Amino acid sequence: MTVSFHGAAQCVTGSKHLLELEDGTQILLDCGMFQGNPVEAAALNRKFGFNPYNIDVLLLSHAHIDHCGLIPKLVKEGFTGKIYCTPATFDLAKILLFDSAHIQQSDASFLNKHRHKKGEAEIEPLYTLDDVNTALEYFIPVPINEKVELTPRASFMYTDVGHILGSTAINVTILENGKEIRIAFSGDVGRYNDEILHAPQPFPQADYLILESTYGDRLHDNIIETDTKLLETITQTCVVNKGKLVIPAFSVGRTQEIVYALNRLQITNRLPEIDFFVDSPLSVEATQVIKAHSECYNDKLLQFMKRDPEPFDFKRLHYIERVEDSKALNSYNGPCVIISSSGMADAGRVKHHIRNIISDARNCILLVGYCEPRSLGGKLIAGNKEVTIFGDPFEVEAKVETIRSLSAHGDYEDLLKFISCQTPGLIKNLFLVHGEYEVQKHFEEKLHNVGFKNVTIPAMHETYTL
Repeated sequence: MTVSFHGAAQCVTGSKHLLELEDGTQILLDCGMFQGNPVEAAALNRKFGFNPYNIDVLLLSHAHIDHCGLIPKLVKEGFTGKIYCTPATFDLAKILLFDSAHIQQSDASFLNKHRHKKGEAEIEPLYTLDDVNTALEYFIPVPINEKVELTPRASFMYTDVGHILGSTAINVTILENGKEIRIAFSGDVGRYNDEILHAPQPFPQADYLILESTYGDRLHDNIIETDTKLLETITQTCVVNKGKLVIPAFSVGRTQEIVYALNRLQITNRLPEIDFFVDSPLSVEATQVIKAHSECYNDKLLQFMKRDPEPFDFKRLHYIERVEDSKALNSYNGPCVIISSSGMADAGRVKHHIRNIISDARNCILLVGYCEPRSLGGKLIAGNKEVTIFGDPFEVEAKVETIRSLSAHGDYEDLLKFISCQTPGLIKNLFLVHGEYEVQKHFEEKLHNVGFKNVTIPAMHETYTL
């Protein structure tokens, strides 16, 4: 049996890991889209590195686009197998993939107008809304902690990792040559003190472990300090400076965490009397899905809901869907807070809001999650004094702040705690994925220190025999 890595290899996005059994069965773990630098990501997303027609089954860890975003393209290019995921992941994936298809078609239309003027051939979108509809027919939702037989010699089980709603590790068991081989893929590992979701659960002992490493070189701020930091930033920007606070946030998970934190401040009468806007149709849909899956909530949130049954809503919070209302925020007269996607600030409505406020020192941009270094958010975090937005240069006069405790990715202590259920000596090889190379090298040392001696950092499209 072999495993090959066709995404998230020495980078964070594009999750695709392929198991090929001796009998020819091919099992794909995730089928994610590359994100970050638009030109580089577009080129990477055009080629899989394997033949979709030969894939027998796809096991999806969770609904983030960098894990599921190329599923419609996979189907478009010949995949006809089953796609397994949890029920919550299925509900989120539906809205995220339709939104992604809208973006693919819109981007292709925009680019083709310019290509037509230059006499260049038109490009096709990665996939369309029709491709999403076709792909969704192959999805099969299955519960967490339930063993599922794929073939007479292959089975798998999902275990909870608390990253976003429905997120899981994938535990595959293969019988070859009379021996049982156990492969675990972490997906993306969440936090152990998350405000909304269950903590990551222990998973069965593996022989081979594929482990994410996004934050393998750092520790997050204490999550208890999130409300304090958020309130301080709002007060300084909106009350003292009379400016606008723009918070780039992914529509699934991060937006709801921020709204819930603001609700906690509101319910204790600490929130200033200003307007708050969630400017993202996708966030509105995602919030409704999250409300429908209370089985994923932890006890802390369930207790809070006894006091306030609507944790994702509060006084003076406005959910924006229409484009006209989004544009109107640019001329909004007075201080306010705008939460908008995408989280890396490289696409979506938030890019327009940042462009509108970035050159005014009264304003603030608050980054609350991972940003690929080459993305707009990554450049702002790095302290760039000038950035390019929609092709135009802008001086960064607005203040740039971060809250690292809101990340849905576990830091290196969370990751080490997650794998503490494993006996290091029984792991024949631990593959590090989903991380920048220098981060992975740092995390590799920490893994060695706790007994994991055989650690591999695969490069793109590399294949290993198990």
